[in-house]
Amino acid sequence: MPWELREHAGRHYAVLFHYALPDDAWAVELSEAVPAPATGAEDPNAAVTHLPGAAFLVALVPEEDPNRQPTVRVYSPDERVVPYEIMRWFMEQVADQVERCRIAFEQEAPEAVE
Repeated sequence: MPWELREHAGRHYAVLFHYALPDDAWAVELSEAVPAPATGAEDPNAAVTHLPGAAFLVALVPEEDPNRQPTVRVYSPDERVVPYEIMRWFMEQVADQVERCRIAFEQEAPEAVE
């Protein structure tokens, strides 16, 4: 599952991409990143300083039905402040995923899509 990191005002945020099978959609998750565990120098992932944390915003982007609209779910029992720049970054990632899914759908042969 690939992810991207961004720092803002001393805090780290992550956007994680994965396929949500029960929803038949790509999930784009926003979380506050957590420090990565310390690893040895021989580990190829040693350069990773932060990992995605628990998601508090999840955009679901339908892959196989362009008539289904993307949705955003909020997962947070507490009030959470999301900086404007981080929200814009997240929504840009969601928009890019929507475009990728729609292009892929259009490129499939009509008989392959049910």
